Amino acid sequence: MARNAEKAMTTLARWRAAQEGGTQQQKVRRPYLASECEDLREAEKWRNQVISEIARKVSQIQNAGLGEFRIRDLNDEINKLLREKGHWEVRIKELGGPDYVRVGPKMTDMDGQEAPGNRGYMYFGAAKDLPGVRELFEQEPPPPPRKTRGELMKDIDADYYGYRDDDDGVLIPLERKAERKAIQAAVKQYTNKKLAAITGEDEEGEETQENGVEDEDDVESENEEISLDETDERSEVQRFMAHVPNIPTQADIENALVERKKRELLQTYLGD
Repeated sequence: MARNAEKAMTTLARWRAAQEGGTQQQKVRRPYLASECEDLREAEKWRNQVISEIARKVSQIQNAGLGEFRIRDLNDEINKLLREKGHWEVRIKELGGPDYVRVGPKMTDMDGQEAPGNRGYMYFGAAKDLPGVRELFEQEPPPPPRKTRGELMKDIDADYYGYRDDDDGVLIPLERKAERKAIQAAVKQYTNKKLAAITGEDEEGEETQENGVEDEDDVESENEEISLDETDERSEVQRFMAHVPNIPTQADIENALVERKKRELLQTYLGD
Protein backbone atom coordinates (compact mmCIF):
# COMPACT_ATOMS: atom_id res chain seq x y z
CA MET A 1 0.00 0.00 0.00
CA ALA A 2 1.39 3.33 -1.06
CA ARG A 3 1.31 6.31 1.20
CA ASN A 4 -1.00 9.27 0.65
CA ALA A 5 1.97 11.57 -0.10
CA GLU A 6 3.19 9.24 -2.80
CA LYS A 7 -0.27 9.03 -4.29
CA ALA A 8 -0.42 12.80 -4.49
CA MET A 9 2.84 12.95 -6.46
CA THR A 10 1.74 10.62 -9.25
CA THR A 11 1.20 12.00 -12.73
CA LEU A 12 -2.50 11.27 -12.73
CA ALA A 13 -3.00 13.07 -9.45
CA ARG A 14 -1.14 16.17 -10.63
CA TRP A 15 -3.07 16.25 -13.90
CA ARG A 16 -6.33 15.96 -11.97
CA ALA A 17 -5.35 18.79 -9.67
CA ALA A 18 -4.43 20.97 -12.64
CA GLN A 19 -7.79 20.29 -14.27
CA GLU A 20 -9.68 21.16 -11.10
CA GLY A 21 -7.69 24.37 -10.68
CA GLY A 22 -8.32 25.32 -14.29
CA THR A 23 -12.04 24.79 -13.99
CA GLN A 24 -12.08 26.95 -10.91
CA GLN A 25 -10.25 29.70 -12.79
CA GLN A 26 -12.60 29.40 -15.75
CA LYS A 27 -15.58 29.94 -13.48
CA VAL A 28 -14.41 33.55 -12.93
CA ARG A 29 -15.53 35.21 -16.14
CA ARG A 30 -15.69 38.85 -17.11
CA PRO A 31 -19.15 40.31 -16.51
CA TYR A 32 -21.24 40.81 -19.63
CA LEU A 33 -22.28 44.29 -18.48
CA ALA A 34 -19.87 46.73 -16.87
CA SER A 35 -22.64 47.99 -14.62
CA GLU A 36 -22.73 44.61 -12.85
CA CYS A 37 -19.26 45.20 -11.36
CA GLU A 38 -19.27 47.00 -8.01
CA ASP A 39 -15.56 46.81 -7.15
CA LEU A 40 -13.09 49.36 -8.51
CA ARG A 41 -10.17 46.89 -8.53
CA GLU A 42 -12.22 44.33 -10.43
CA ALA A 43 -13.20 46.97 -12.99
CA GLU A 44 -9.56 47.93 -13.44
CA LYS A 45 -8.65 44.25 -13.93
CA TRP A 46 -11.36 43.69 -16.56
CA ARG A 47 -10.32 46.86 -18.38
CA ASN A 48 -6.71 45.68 -18.53
CA GLN A 49 -7.89 42.29 -19.78
CA VAL A 50 -9.84 43.95 -22.59
CA ILE A 51 -6.79 46.03 -23.51
CA SER A 52 -4.59 42.91 -23.70
CA GLU A 53 -7.12 41.24 -26.00
CA ILE A 54 -7.18 44.32 -28.22
CA ALA A 55 -3.38 44.33 -28.46
CA ARG A 56 -3.30 40.64 -29.34
CA LYS A 57 -5.88 41.04 -32.11
CA VAL A 58 -4.22 44.19 -33.48
CA SER A 59 -0.98 42.24 -33.87
CA GLN A 60 -2.87 39.45 -35.66
CA ILE A 61 -4.60 41.78 -38.11
CA GLN A 62 -1.25 43.06 -39.43
CA ASN A 63 -0.91 39.85 -41.45
CA ALA A 64 -2.35 40.55 -44.90
CA GLY A 65 -2.33 36.85 -45.81
CA LEU A 66 -5.21 35.99 -43.50
CA GLY A 67 -7.77 36.65 -46.21
CA GLU A 68 -10.39 39.31 -46.62
CA PHE A 69 -13.10 37.65 -44.51
CA ARG A 70 -10.79 36.86 -41.56
CA ILE A 71 -9.41 40.41 -41.61
CA ARG A 72 -12.91 41.87 -41.57
CA ASP A 73 -13.88 39.61 -38.64
CA LEU A 74 -10.79 40.63 -36.67
CA ASN A 75 -11.47 44.30 -37.34
CA ASP A 76 -15.06 43.90 -36.13
CA GLU A 77 -13.88 42.14 -32.97
CA ILE A 78 -11.37 44.91 -32.25
CA ASN A 79 -14.05 47.57 -32.61
CA LYS A 80 -16.34 45.57 -30.33
CA LEU A 81 -13.61 45.33 -27.70
CA LEU A 82 -12.98 49.06 -27.99
CA ARG A 83 -16.60 49.76 -27.22
CA GLU A 84 -16.42 47.40 -24.24
CA LYS A 85 -13.29 49.16 -23.00
CA GLY A 86 -15.19 52.43 -23.15
CA HIS A 87 -17.97 50.94 -21.01
CA TRP A 88 -15.44 49.82 -18.40
CA GLU A 89 -13.81 53.26 -18.36
CA VAL A 90 -17.18 54.88 -17.76
CA ARG A 91 -17.87 52.39 -14.94
CA ILE A 92 -14.46 53.06 -13.35
CA LYS A 93 -15.22 56.77 -13.33
CA GLU A 94 -18.59 56.08 -11.70
CA LEU A 95 -16.89 54.01 -8.96
CA GLY A 96 -14.55 56.91 -8.16
CA GLY A 97 -11.56 55.90 -10.27
CA PRO A 98 -9.56 57.97 -12.80
CA ASP A 99 -11.14 59.31 -15.97
CA TYR A 100 -9.37 57.25 -18.65
CA VAL A 101 -11.45 58.82 -21.42
CA ARG A 102 -9.73 62.15 -20.82
CA VAL A 103 -6.36 60.99 -19.52
CA GLY A 104 -5.82 57.79 -21.51
CA PRO A 105 -3.86 57.74 -24.78
CA LYS A 106 -5.48 57.58 -28.20
CA MET A 107 -5.87 54.30 -30.03
CA THR A 108 -2.98 53.80 -32.45
CA ASP A 109 -1.94 51.09 -34.85
CA MET A 110 1.40 49.23 -35.05
CA ASP A 111 3.07 52.19 -36.80
CA GLY A 112 2.21 54.58 -33.97
CA GLN A 113 -0.32 56.51 -36.07
CA GLU A 114 -3.85 57.17 -34.93
CA ALA A 115 -6.23 54.58 -36.31
CA PRO A 116 -8.40 56.06 -39.09
CA GLY A 117 -12.11 55.54 -38.98
CA ASN A 118 -15.50 56.74 -40.06
CA ARG A 119 -18.31 57.53 -37.59
CA GLY A 120 -16.58 55.74 -34.72
CA TYR A 121 -15.63 52.61 -36.67
CA MET A 122 -11.85 52.21 -36.95
CA TYR A 123 -9.68 50.22 -39.32
CA PHE A 124 -6.43 48.55 -38.27
CA GLY A 125 -3.52 46.92 -40.08
CA ALA A 126 -4.44 45.12 -43.29
CA ALA A 127 -8.08 46.24 -42.97
CA LYS A 128 -7.06 49.67 -44.26
CA ASP A 129 -6.09 48.13 -47.62
CA LEU A 130 -9.33 46.21 -48.17
CA PRO A 131 -11.37 46.99 -51.29
CA GLY A 132 -13.80 49.78 -50.62
CA VAL A 133 -11.96 50.98 -47.50
CA ARG A 134 -9.12 52.92 -49.10
CA GLU A 135 -11.62 55.09 -50.99
CA LEU A 136 -13.13 56.24 -47.69
CA PHE A 137 -9.90 57.95 -46.64
CA GLU A 138 -8.92 59.48 -50.00
CA GLN A 139 -9.37 63.21 -49.77
CA GLU A 140 -10.86 65.06 -52.70
CA PRO A 141 -8.59 67.66 -54.31
CA PRO A 142 -9.44 71.21 -53.27
CA PRO A 143 -11.40 73.22 -55.84
CA PRO A 144 -9.38 75.70 -57.91
CA PRO A 145 -9.38 79.20 -56.42
CA ARG A 146 -11.80 81.59 -58.04
CA LYS A 147 -10.37 84.69 -59.66
CA THR A 148 -11.43 88.05 -58.33
CA ARG A 149 -12.91 90.78 -60.50
CA GLY A 150 -9.64 92.67 -60.44
CA GLU A 151 -7.68 89.67 -61.72
CA LEU A 152 -10.18 89.16 -64.53
CA MET A 153 -9.98 92.80 -65.56
CA LYS A 154 -6.20 92.54 -65.95
CA ASP A 155 -6.60 90.43 -69.10
CA ILE A 156 -9.11 92.79 -70.75
CA ASP A 157 -7.75 95.24 -73.30
CA ALA A 158 -8.87 96.88 -76.55
CA ASP A 159 -8.70 93.59 -78.45
CA TYR A 160 -11.27 92.11 -76.05
CA TYR A 161 -13.86 94.67 -77.23
CA GLY A 162 -13.00 94.21 -80.90
CA TYR A 163 -11.11 97.46 -81.47
CA ARG A 164 -8.53 97.61 -84.26
CA ASP A 165 -10.07 94.58 -86.00
CA ASP A 166 -10.67 96.66 -89.15
CA ASP A 167 -7.11 98.01 -89.31
CA ASP A 168 -5.49 94.82 -90.55
CA GLY A 169 -6.73 95.35 -94.15
CA VAL A 170 -8.17 91.83 -94.38
CA LEU A 171 -11.58 91.93 -92.73
CA ILE A 172 -13.17 94.77 -94.73
CA PRO A 173 -12.58 93.24 -98.23
CA LEU A 174 -14.01 89.93 -97.05
CA GLU A 175 -17.07 91.67 -95.64
CA ARG A 176 -17.66 93.61 -98.86
CA LYS A 177 -17.32 90.47 -100.94
CA ALA A 178 -19.82 88.62 -98.76
CA GLU A 179 -22.15 91.62 -98.88
CA ARG A 180 -22.11 91.73 -102.70
CA LYS A 181 -22.88 88.01 -102.88
CA ALA A 182 -25.79 88.43 -100.47
CA ILE A 183 -27.17 91.38 -102.50
CA GLN A 184 -26.90 89.45 -105.77
CA ALA A 185 -28.64 86.43 -104.26
CA ALA A 186 -31.45 88.63 -102.91
CA VAL A 187 -31.91 90.42 -106.26
CA LYS A 188 -31.95 87.13 -108.13
CA GLN A 189 -34.52 85.68 -105.78
CA TYR A 190 -36.70 88.77 -106.12
CA THR A 191 -36.59 88.74 -109.94
CA ASN A 192 -37.45 85.03 -110.02
CA LYS A 193 -40.47 85.60 -107.81
CA LYS A 194 -41.51 88.61 -109.84
CA LEU A 195 -41.26 86.78 -113.17
CA ALA A 196 -43.06 83.73 -111.78
CA ALA A 197 -45.95 85.96 -110.64
CA ILE A 198 -46.43 87.47 -114.08
CA THR A 199 -48.78 85.36 -116.21
CA GLY A 200 -49.07 85.78 -119.97
CA GLU A 201 -50.16 83.95 -123.05
CA ASP A 202 -46.74 83.39 -124.50
CA GLU A 203 -45.04 81.38 -121.75
CA GLU A 204 -42.19 80.13 -123.93
CA GLY A 205 -41.25 83.62 -124.95
CA GLU A 206 -41.26 84.71 -121.40
CA GLU A 207 -39.01 81.81 -120.39
CA THR A 208 -36.47 82.62 -123.10
CA GLN A 209 -36.60 86.26 -122.17
CA GLU A 210 -36.07 85.40 -118.52
CA ASN A 211 -33.07 83.24 -119.34
CA GLY A 212 -31.60 86.02 -121.41
CA VAL A 213 -32.14 88.52 -118.64
CA GLU A 214 -30.52 86.20 -116.11
CA ASP A 215 -27.54 85.62 -118.35
CA GLU A 216 -27.10 89.34 -118.88
CA ASP A 217 -27.42 89.96 -115.15
CA ASP A 218 -24.83 87.29 -114.42
CA VAL A 219 -22.38 88.79 -116.91
CA GLU A 220 -22.94 92.28 -115.60
CA SER A 221 -22.63 91.14 -111.99
CA GLU A 222 -19.36 89.34 -112.75
CA ASN A 223 -17.94 92.41 -114.45
CA GLU A 224 -19.06 94.62 -111.60
CA GLU A 225 -17.53 92.21 -109.05
CA ILE A 226 -14.19 92.22 -110.87
CA SER A 227 -14.13 96.00 -111.10
CA LEU A 228 -15.19 96.40 -107.47
CA ASP A 229 -12.51 93.99 -106.33
CA GLU A 230 -9.85 95.97 -108.15
CA THR A 231 -11.06 99.28 -106.77
CA ASP A 232 -11.36 97.84 -103.26
CA GLU A 233 -7.81 96.56 -103.36
CA ARG A 234 -6.53 99.94 -104.48
CA SER A 235 -8.59 101.79 -101.90
CA GLU A 236 -7.51 99.44 -99.13
CA VAL A 237 -3.87 100.02 -100.01
CA GLN A 238 -4.43 103.76 -99.98
CA ARG A 239 -6.58 103.80 -96.81
CA PHE A 240 -4.29 101.60 -94.72
CA MET A 241 -3.07 103.66 -91.80
CA ALA A 242 -0.07 102.98 -89.60
CA HIS A 243 -0.86 103.72 -85.96
CA VAL A 244 2.81 103.50 -84.95
CA PRO A 245 5.05 106.45 -86.05
CA ASN A 246 8.32 105.92 -87.88
CA ILE A 247 10.88 104.46 -85.50
CA PRO A 248 14.05 106.62 -85.41
CA THR A 249 17.35 105.00 -86.20
CA GLN A 250 20.49 105.08 -84.07
CA ALA A 251 21.94 107.89 -86.14
CA ASP A 252 18.82 110.03 -85.64
CA ILE A 253 19.01 109.51 -81.90
CA GLU A 254 22.71 110.48 -81.82
CA ASN A 255 22.06 113.64 -83.86
CA ALA A 256 19.19 114.60 -81.57
CA LEU A 257 21.40 114.16 -78.50
CA VAL A 258 24.19 116.28 -80.05
CA GLU A 259 21.74 119.07 -80.90
CA ARG A 260 20.31 118.97 -77.40
CA LYS A 261 23.81 119.18 -75.87
CA LYS A 262 24.64 122.15 -78.12
CA ARG A 263 21.52 123.99 -77.00
CA GLU A 264 22.34 123.39 -73.35
CA LEU A 265 25.91 124.66 -73.78
CA LEU A 266 24.74 127.80 -75.65
CA GLN A 267 22.13 128.47 -72.99
CA THR A 268 24.73 128.03 -70.24
CA TYR A 269 27.39 130.36 -71.64
CA LEU A 270 25.42 132.79 -73.80
CA GLY A 271 22.11 132.88 -72.02
CA ASP A 272 18.71 133.20 -73.67
